[in-house]
Amino acid sequence: MPDEQAPGALDTLVAQVLASPKYHAVSPSLTRRVGAIELAKAASLKEAVKATKNRLHQVAGAYLESPRYDAWLTELRMAFAEGEPAARLALRRVMRRHASTRERLPILDEFYARTLAGLGLFHRVVDLACGLNPLAIPWLPLAEGADYLACDIYSDLATFLNSAFALPGPFSAIYAHAETRDILSDPPDTSNADLVLLLKTIPCLEQVDRDAGARLLAAIHAPRILVSYPLRTLGGRVVGMERHYDESFHALLARVGGSRWRITPHAFATELAYLIER
Repeated sequence: MPDEQAPGALDTLVAQVLASPKYHAVSPSLTRRVGAIELAKAASLKEAVKATKNRLHQVAGAYLESPRYDAWLTELRMAFAEGEPAARLALRRVMRRHASTRERLPILDEFYARTLAGLGLFHRVVDLACGLNPLAIPWLPLAEGADYLACDIYSDLATFLNSAFALPGPFSAIYAHAETRDILSDPPDTSNADLVLLLKTIPCLEQVDRDAGARLLAAIHAPRILVSYPLRTLGGRVVGMERHYDESFHALLARVGGSRWRITPHAFATELAYLIER
């Protein structure tokens, strides 16, 4: 086992992981946190580097298909110039490149309409571990001038989203901003948010930290949180995930003292969602 206290051991691991083309844009904070865990368990630095990459793949790398951000931005720019119908079609095409948003596309027209029904327009939304979900902003009930903060572990994804937000078109009526952030070690301020999105995030984070779901819910100070879980594997198989995640969610609520919160479940064909109101 390598000495995780050896000077520079963790720095070396982080540098080697971030030197990889696949992981160069991952949050250094998350890479360091995962690397410290793996370094303490591995028999060698080489083994720890490999284990860290595998863990980062499980958390996020498996969900985003070979991003082509410049091409996507060009596609969006051209579609936005043609008007809203063309813009929405282009946004759907780009969202197909991330597993999480691809699974939501068949239910996108009803997902927010049903889960947020009767709640009016939102003025400040925080989207945690967002992936490409911010491209679905036109489907959200947002007030004009609303503030939308998107957080993800990939810096190049955040740059792409900020470039898309700056285009004239469906994002022009709100203030949207994306940033690179490890939400477990450095969660954003949610005290002024009226909605936090935590979509299919908890199962991924719990692969790094078993207590991630509880810690994250405890760190959120918004009156409403929309939490969701996938109902199919990445390969598209249905393997009884609805019952498993429903039990996991209610066990999580018990751990964080959420017995007094109002919980409204919504089951869709590809996703299980819960609106938490507290």
